[in-house]
Amino acid sequence: MKIYSKFLAAAAVSLALASCKAPMATVIKDEVKENVPQNFTQENDADANNNSGTTPWRQFFTDPNLVVLIETSLKNNQDLMITLQDIEIARSGVIAKKGKLSPEVRAGLGTGVNKPGRYTSEGAGDATTDIEPGKPIPDPLMNFGGGLTANWEIDIWKKLRNEKDAAVAHYLSTVEGKNFVLTNLIEEVANNYYELLALDNELDIIQQYTTLQQKALDISRIQKQAAAATELAVKKFEAELAKSKAREYTVRQEITEKENEINALCGRYPQPIVRTKESFMAMIPQTVYTGIPAQLLSNRPDIKEAEFELKSAKLDVEAARKEFYPNLEISATLGLEAFKPSYLVKLPESIAYNLAGELAGPLINKSAIKANFATADAKQIQALYEYDKTILNAYLDIANLMSKVKNIDKYYELKSQESKALDQSIDIANQLFRNSRADYIEVLLNQRDALDAKMELIEAKQKQLTTIVDIYKGLGGGWK
Repeated sequence: MKIYSKFLAAAAVSLALASCKAPMATVIKDEVKENVPQNFTQENDADANNNSGTTPWRQFFTDPNLVVLIETSLKNNQDLMITLQDIEIARSGVIAKKGKLSPEVRAGLGTGVNKPGRYTSEGAGDATTDIEPGKPIPDPLMNFGGGLTANWEIDIWKKLRNEKDAAVAHYLSTVEGKNFVLTNLIEEVANNYYELLALDNELDIIQQYTTLQQKALDISRIQKQAAAATELAVKKFEAELAKSKAREYTVRQEITEKENEINALCGRYPQPIVRTKESFMAMIPQTVYTGIPAQLLSNRPDIKEAEFELKSAKLDVEAARKEFYPNLEISATLGLEAFKPSYLVKLPESIAYNLAGELAGPLINKSAIKANFATADAKQIQALYEYDKTILNAYLDIANLMSKVKNIDKYYELKSQESKALDQSIDIANQLFRNSRADYIEVLLNQRDALDAKMELIEAKQKQLTTIVDIYKGLGGGWK
C-alpha cells in the first residue's frame, strides 16, 4: 500500500512538473486601434457627433424602385442565404462546446457470453462455486445487463470554458459577417441601379444626337445638290451617323447585362427592372456625415467581425496551452447485471455500479500538442494583423471617399458648364453650315464634343450618386 501511494505521489509530481513547462503564448498588442486619428481631416467637424452610417437604409434611400430591389435582394440573394447558414453552423458549434462542460450520460442494454478455460483461475473458481446451494455457475456463463453510464471531464483549468467562449466569439463574428454581407449587397444593388439609370440616359442622348446627325446629313445632301457642299461632306455625315447608331447598340447590350446583374443580386431570373430614368440627372446626392474615426469601430461590421475573430483566436490559444495540463475525468456506471434475465429483478443482488476517477496528462512525446499550440498562436497573430488591417483600410476608405465627394462635385459642376457651352456651339455651327459660312468639319467636331461632354456629365452624375453609396457603406451603414 505504501508503494502504491508513493507511485501515485510520484505520478502527480511528474504531471505537475510537466504542466509547468507549458509554453507561453505570444503577447500581442493592438497598436493600430490605439493610434486611430481623432478626425478624418485636419479641419474641425461641426457635425462630429452625426454619423450617416447609423441611418437605417430605408431612410437613406428614397427612390421607391430602388427600395423594392433592395428588399427583394435581402429575401432572395444566395450569398446572403449561404452566410445565414454559416451563422447556424457557428451556433451549433457553441452548443457542442457548451455540452462538454456537462457530464455525458448514456443508457444502454447489453448481452454477452463468457467461457473461460477450465484450467484457469477464473474457470477453476467458477467450477467450484455455487450460485445457490446445489446450483453451480453455468458454463458457458451468459451476461445480461442494462443501466446508465456517465463520463465527465472536470474543467479544473477552464480549458473547456475557453473553448466555449472561443466558439461564442466566433459565432458573434459570423453575425457581424452577415451584417457585412448585407452592407455589401445593398451597396451593389444601389450602385448597379444608378449605373443602369446612367446607361438609360446615355441611350437617350445618343438617340437625340442621332436625330441631329440625320438632320445634318439631310442638309448636306441638299447643299450638295445646290453645289454648296461636296460628296465628301455627305460621306462624313453618313459615317458619323452610322457610328452613333452602332454606339446605340453597344449601350443597349450594356443595359441588358446591367439589368441581369441586378436580377442576379435579387436571386431571380431575367426580367425588366422597374425604374424612372427621367429624374436621374435631377437627383441630388444625400448629405453624408462621417462623424469621427472611432465610431467606425462600433459601426462597421467587418471591423467588429475581425475583433471577434481576434478574441476567438486568443481563447483558442489559451485552450491549446491548457492541453499541456493534466485532465481530471470521472466515469460512473449504475445498472442491473445477471447471467439470467429472471435474476435481473432480484434486488439488491443484481445491482452493479462502478465509480472511477483519473488524473492524466501528457508526459513524453508532446509534439502533437506543441504543434497545435504553435498553430493556434500563429492564427492569433494572423487575426491581430487582419484586425489592424481592417481598421486601417476602413479609415483610408473614408478619407479617400470624402476627398472624392468634394472633387466629383467640382467635376460635375464644370462638366455642366462645358455641356451647356457645347450645346450652344452646335446650334451656332448648324446655323453657319446652313448659310454656308462653316464647313462640315466644324459641325462634326462640335457634335462629337457635345456628345462626349453629355456622356461625361451623365457619368459624373452616376459617380456622384455611387460615391455617396460607397461612403454610406464605408461608415458601416446598410445592415440596420
